[in-house]
Amino acid sequence: MKEQDEHISVDDELYEHHKFVASEGQEPLRVDKFLMNFIENATRNKIQQAVKAGNVLVNDAVVKSNYKVKSNDVVRVVLAHPPHENLLVAEDIPLDIIHEDESVIVVNKAAGMVVHPGHGNYSGTLVNGLIHHFENLPKNTSDRPGLVHRIDKDTSGLLVVAKTEFAMANLASQFFNRTTERLYLALVWGSVEEDEGTITGNIGRSLKNRLQMDVFPNGEFGKHAVTHYKVLERFSYVTLVECKLETGRTHQIRAHFKYLGHPLFNDERYGGDRIRKGTTYTKYKQFVDNCFKILPRQALHAKTLGFEHPDSKEKLFFNSEVPDDMRLCIEKWRNYTAHQHDE
Repeated sequence: MKEQDEHISVDDELYEHHKFVASEGQEPLRVDKFLMNFIENATRNKIQQAVKAGNVLVNDAVVKSNYKVKSNDVVRVVLAHPPHENLLVAEDIPLDIIHEDESVIVVNKAAGMVVHPGHGNYSGTLVNGLIHHFENLPKNTSDRPGLVHRIDKDTSGLLVVAKTEFAMANLASQFFNRTTERLYLALVWGSVEEDEGTITGNIGRSLKNRLQMDVFPNGEFGKHAVTHYKVLERFSYVTLVECKLETGRTHQIRAHFKYLGHPLFNDERYGGDRIRKGTTYTKYKQFVDNCFKILPRQALHAKTLGFEHPDSKEKLFFNSEVPDDMRLCIEKWRNYTAHQHDE
C-alpha cells in the first residue's frame, strides 16, 4: 500500500524538538533508524511511538516508521510541549572561573559536564550554571546564553563566554575568522610517524553513524577542517600530542586523528576504548584497563585559549592545568615506557 502523507502546519500547540537535514549522499534509511543515529540517548521504542503519534515529519509531511530518508530530506520531530532545553533553569553549579570582566568570562570546564542542555541532558550543564551566576547573558543564534563556541562533554578545558551582545558578536566574528588561538593536549593510540604535521580533510556527519563525524578528504561532503599537531612525548604504544585548531568543527581532533589511524586514547565513540597497539600479554591488557579506569573518557584537554578582548582589543591568553585523570594516565604511560625493558 502506498503511504499516505498528511501535510500539516506546526501551530502554537506543537513545538519543534529536533530538526535534521539529511546529507548529500545519504543512502535510503528508515526514518526510525535515521533518528536513532541522530538523537543521542534516544530509544528505538520512544522514536517509534513518536512516529506512530504523527510527531515525525519529513519535508513537512507526517510519515510512518518505514519511510526511507534520502539526500536533503528535512526530518523534524514535533511535540505538544516546548523542548526541555528551551526551559532553562538556573542551577547553583560550581564553576571554575579563571577570568571575568565586564564583557567576558573564561571557564575551565570539567570533563563530564555538558556545555548546553540537549536531548538526555536537561540539567547540570554549563549553561544552567552560567545563568545562575550571571544575569542577562546574551543569547546566540541557537538561543543559548553566552555561548560563542563549545567543547564536548568528555573534553576538559577552556571556554570563553560572552556577557554582552557586543562581546558575543565580536567573539563570534573572531572564531569565524579563525583569529582565536586554541591549543589542545591529546593522548592518541600508536606512534605518530611525523614529529609535527597538519591534518586537512573536510569533516561532516558520518553517512553510516550520525553520532560520529567522518573525514571526507576529497571535499565532496562536510566542511573544511585543518588541525596542526606536534608530538610532545612518545610512550611505546601511545603518543602525547599538542593540537592547534585552525578551524573548529564538531569532534575535529577526534575525527582527524581517527582518520590518521591514531584514535584518541579511550575515545569510545571513535574506537579508542580498546587496545589498538601493543602486545598480547595479559599483563599489558591489565595495564591498559587500569589506564582506562583512571581516565574514563577520551584523552583530550583544551589547554590554552587566546583571543582579542572585544572592548580593549588587548590580546588575552589563558592556560589551564591538565586535569588529574589525564595527568595520572600520562604519568602511568611514562612510567610503563621507562620500565618496559626491565620486564
